[in-house]
Amino acid sequence: MLIGYARVSKFEQNLDLQTDALKNIGIEKIYVDKVSGVKSEKPQLNQLINFIRKGDTLTVWRLDRIGRTTVGLIQFVTELNEKGIHFKSISENIDTSSASGKLIFQIFCVLAEHERNVLIERTNAGLKSARARGKNGGRPKGMTEKYKDIAPLVKASYESKNLPIEKIMKAFDIGSKATFYKIIKS
Repeated sequence: MLIGYARVSKFEQNLDLQTDALKNIGIEKIYVDKVSGVKSEKPQLNQLINFIRKGDTLTVWRLDRIGRTTVGLIQFVTELNEKGIHFKSISENIDTSSASGKLIFQIFCVLAEHERNVLIERTNAGLKSARARGKNGGRPKGMTEKYKDIAPLVKASYESKNLPIEKIMKAFDIGSKATFYKIIKS
């Protein structure tokens, strides 16, 4: 039996691409998780593992839907093989029911991990470079100049008690109540 597994990292992400690809090759039973690949707890994958039997093939759209690291992927597929279960990845055209498929799987795992490591290195280098130029990521600390400039007017409007907070926020283009109260306290 061919059994499919699809996963996205966030609830707002769409599974259609993966499920369509799985259905196009004849898979009727598809387990779906909406959880980060970094997290070890994937409830639907666990149910799939409990359901799947010797001779079945677990099919995914891409390798990274199962795991992030070479060690994790190889360990997962090795456990499947020990149970007599095959593994297939559509995008990478890997099918571990053959010796060649097993070899290709291991090579792709190494390349996928390398690609992820290079991405992390580039990101860290970019952040380091930005910090060296005096730029820090994230939200600005404290109030911006815009809010410092309008603070006296906002406080006066608030203290006059003539307008509701929402109208004051709209008039001065203040995005959140938290920011509004920071302005009032400043």
